[in-house]
Amino acid sequence: MKQTTGKQRTTGNETAVDFSGVVKSFGRAGASVRAVDGIDLTVARGETVALLGRNGAGKSTAISLLLGLNEPDAGTVRVFGRTPDRAVGAGLVGAMLQDGRPIQRVTVRELIAFVASTYPKPLPVADALELAGVTEYADRRIDKLSGGQIQRVRFAVALAGSPELIVLDEPTAALDVEGRRAFWDSMRAYARRGNTVLFSTHYLEEADENADRIVVIDRGRIVADGSGETIKAAAGHSKVSFDLAGRPTAGLELLPGVVTVEVTGDRAVLHTDDSDATVVELARLGLVRDLQISLATLEAAFLSLTSPGATAPGTTHQDAKESV
Repeated sequence: MKQTTGKQRTTGNETAVDFSGVVKSFGRAGASVRAVDGIDLTVARGETVALLGRNGAGKSTAISLLLGLNEPDAGTVRVFGRTPDRAVGAGLVGAMLQDGRPIQRVTVRELIAFVASTYPKPLPVADALELAGVTEYADRRIDKLSGGQIQRVRFAVALAGSPELIVLDEPTAALDVEGRRAFWDSMRAYARRGNTVLFSTHYLEEADENADRIVVIDRGRIVADGSGETIKAAAGHSKVSFDLAGRPTAGLELLPGVVTVEVTGDRAVLHTDDSDATVVELARLGLVRDLQISLATLEAAFLSLTSPGATAPGTTHQDAKESV
């Protein structure tokens, strides 16, 4: 269980984010696009949740509804039991969006101090600087910073109001590998205070490594929701490989769980959605020479869930298997 330290939290509602039947369309009548199509989503206090989806899947629209930048056409959005605009106004929510650039001709410290002054119960400026990892260049002007440094300043701006929920839209897009690692160290330090984090990213390994839970959106609907391991197990294919030792390959595609078969030289690679059943049958057949099992990756699961031929949005991979 995460422990809360350092600030007085709101009490009562243990739900940080609640989407209920949310719909949002854009465009004129008859030619509108439904960007969010009946989303139901609950995020508990203290959770770190990754929001994944292709470009145009509905992630940014969902985030804009969460922050009160747009109103839903149907359904409700609540943040700590309040409407998004009231939650933002109370300083409960901080956001780091893709658009926008900090004021240039001021120092980092001056900018964070100014932003903090606009909130009712801000984080001490020194704490915001430290959490975001920008203390070492706090007295440098914004226009003298690199792109990666500016990205971290934007994180400090999001933290300045001492929010209980922080929303990060592609937060590491401008960072190199070292910068991304340092950023997530900072984010985890913020989360350890008992705060709630919701972030979108195109770096799937970031979601797998840093999120308690992953929500996949496709065509405006949630198509998967669970831990990284759960989603990989449900939608991805594991690989089982072994040496054929001169044995024929006929019939391998008929083994339990096997989806596709690859043969290179004297080695077979079986793509399977039930590696346990596949291995048991291989053992029964005596085909376990130099056996190797590679678990499904989040990337493979993501592609399976969001490919053009994937299960219709709103239906889980398991539901699809049980319906045939």
